[in-house]
Amino acid sequence: MTQTAVTPAREPAVRKATPGGARTARRSGRRRLALPYVLLLPALLLELLVHLVPMLMGIVMSFKELTQFSIRDWAAAPWSGFDNFSVSLDFDAAVGRSLLTSFLTTCRFTVLSVGLCWLLGTAAAVLLQENFRGRAVLRTLFLVPYALPVYAAVITWAFMFQRDNGLINHLLHDQLGIGDGPAFWLIGDNSFWALLAVSVWKGWPFAFLTVMAGLQNIPREMYEAAALDGAGVWKQIRHITLPSLRPVNQVLVLVLFLWTFNDFNTPFVLFGKAAPEAADLISLHIYQSSFQTWNFGTGSAMSVLLLLFLLLVTGVYLLLTTRGRKTSDV
Repeated sequence: MTQTAVTPAREPAVRKATPGGARTARRSGRRRLALPYVLLLPALLLELLVHLVPMLMGIVMSFKELTQFSIRDWAAAPWSGFDNFSVSLDFDAAVGRSLLTSFLTTCRFTVLSVGLCWLLGTAAAVLLQENFRGRAVLRTLFLVPYALPVYAAVITWAFMFQRDNGLINHLLHDQLGIGDGPAFWLIGDNSFWALLAVSVWKGWPFAFLTVMAGLQNIPREMYEAAALDGAGVWKQIRHITLPSLRPVNQVLVLVLFLWTFNDFNTPFVLFGKAAPEAADLISLHIYQSSFQTWNFGTGSAMSVLLLLFLLLVTGVYLLLTTRGRKTSDV
């Protein structure tokens, strides 16, 4: 009769905490907490140097009497208090009246540009959700305006808008017979529509790319279930697509608004240093007030007023959209 040796169960090893191990754990925890801040430090330094420091300098300059005679030593220029702001906001005088006209023109331009960019981008993204031959080619072509350098694209548009030998007048007047004669697109009232066309052409691919990315998160089962219930294409877009894209659209509209309202490169390259009155956007107007008339104090005050307006609009927009999202969630 053999006896079976019974091996006692191995007791789990208990790791005793030592003072050295506790210190090592604390150091490791501090490193993990500090790592995000270390990685963000270069971006914070660049933000400080590129944006915050010039912005603070501009605010200080808005309270000084800065002209071509005192700009060399601007820190020693005399203080003017709120005189620059009073001149900018005096709508009965020439400076304030021209600023108000430019502001209203910019508001109208921004509303039309942002609305058309969003509409074209959303429509293109929804249409290209379906699988069909050549969809990848169309997606690539739609992103070409967004990939092109701004200066090269706007200069090309400036040549196309030429009155005598531009492609736009050749197509509209010579080929289609629209109008009594070739139109002036870079001067007069038509300059507003020329600027709007360039802005929409340049901006709608970004809306298309953003909405197309947001559509990837909508489950296809929702569309299939809606189709089984008899919902058509428009009902699916209204009750599934648009509500699902609400968070994406909230960010998209805000970004497009800020980019369009502050756009300086497009009117500057299209019209030069002096834009026509119909296309006098506020960014170019502030540039003219600062570098054409050499009144940097008034130009800085206008920039500060523009900053305050954008901060106010952004804050109200975020408040309304956040409140609307909480209400819809409830």
